[in-house]
Amino acid sequence: MASKAEAGKLEWRISVDNETTKRLVPKSGPSERIFLWLKGLIMKTWRIGADDPVKVVHCLKVGLALSLVCIFYYMRPLYDGVGGNAMWAIMTVVVVFESNVGATFSKCVNRVVATILAGSLGIAVHWVATQSGKAEIFLFAATYSRFVPSFKARFDYGAMIFILTFSLVSVGGYRVDKLIDMAQQRVSTIAIGTSICIIISVFFCPIWAGSQLHRLVQQNFTKLADSLDGYVAEYFKKKDVSTKENEETNVKLQGFKCLLNSKGTEEAMANLARWEPAHGSFNFRHPWQQYVKIGAAMRRCAYCLENLSICMNYETEVPDQVKKHFREACMKLSASSSKILRELADMMKNTRRSSKMDFLVFDMNSTVQELQQTLKTVPIQTNKPEEDEEVPFDEDKTIPMSLHEVLTIATLVSLLIENAARIQTTVEAVDELANLADFKQDSKKKTGDNNTKQPPLSS
Repeated sequence: MASKAEAGKLEWRISVDNETTKRLVPKSGPSERIFLWLKGLIMKTWRIGADDPVKVVHCLKVGLALSLVCIFYYMRPLYDGVGGNAMWAIMTVVVVFESNVGATFSKCVNRVVATILAGSLGIAVHWVATQSGKAEIFLFAATYSRFVPSFKARFDYGAMIFILTFSLVSVGGYRVDKLIDMAQQRVSTIAIGTSICIIISVFFCPIWAGSQLHRLVQQNFTKLADSLDGYVAEYFKKKDVSTKENEETNVKLQGFKCLLNSKGTEEAMANLARWEPAHGSFNFRHPWQQYVKIGAAMRRCAYCLENLSICMNYETEVPDQVKKHFREACMKLSASSSKILRELADMMKNTRRSSKMDFLVFDMNSTVQELQQTLKTVPIQTNKPEEDEEVPFDEDKTIPMSLHEVLTIATLVSLLIENAARIQTTVEAVDELANLADFKQDSKKKTGDNNTKQPPLSS
């Protein structure tokens, strides 16, 4: 038994260059390679579904819609009712069914309206050509409208379907005797496909673009607050910090970066949300475009944090005495600013007005003034002594620093003050959303005096 166990541990090695040996691994057969490839594909597919279950739900809904629409093709009575154009219903489901309700509504409405308009115009053009005895095709294309930004954002798909349908009807009219019957069957099959898509998208595990946009803005507020606290704490922290804590902190520090390129996503979601019916706490005419303004205000804050991250990577080291002088004021401003961002996240989550927002903004403005006073009273002198000259440190006396070192800490302070001003702009944007969307008043009592005047925020 021992000899067999030792034999199982033996391995083959071959001599290679540089007088070394390399382990000889037997090659796997084709069946084993195929098995490993299939296993990797299944595991990758499983991870995608586990990370984003919405994709799995969307696939099931598309399969259900296709199963229902195929009934019109397989059952003889239904097939006779729609004629040979039943395939258009299947094609409609494949083309217009999207992952959220807003996108599905947008494509369905665009396809139906564009098909009806283009078909009617195509029949009219065919009739005019027949009556006049001319062979020309009067072709009107809505191509130019696709270059208008406001039209392209909502009706680009409809313009494309209009051009396609008009061309098919105009050209097909010369070879089809019963053009009106063909157009009627085509419209009916497209209406069947779009109706099935809308019903399944709305009533079976609906995924609302408006809810996704609302949740995205709420999460971005939390990421901004975590990044702001993390960067200021990282700048003024002590050097004896464990590696595990550093790794956990770096994850939060990078959270703001998702806002830098979120403009396209927010605008697309806002346009799709405008197509959706009333759902949850969102009315039919909910001010979705205001979310785009809030996102723009948050991006301005994210740009400040990006500059703050660059400031932290300066090679010039600021003396610990100067950091100690600014630590308390900077940490206090960071805490008050992050409280406002988290309070805004709670407002978006609960769709209620905040009862303590005025007090938090007042506290942040007061902290900004304290930091400005701290910046004016910092005990430094820019004429740094020679290297061989020793200057004893005393907290009551000035700290010798070069101008380059002064700019480093001054940049940090100015960025925090500018970020506070931009946060106040974000608060105003969220307040405007609360007025337009008619957020309910928070039942809690306000903290602080409502009649207290806020000091002006200057940078």
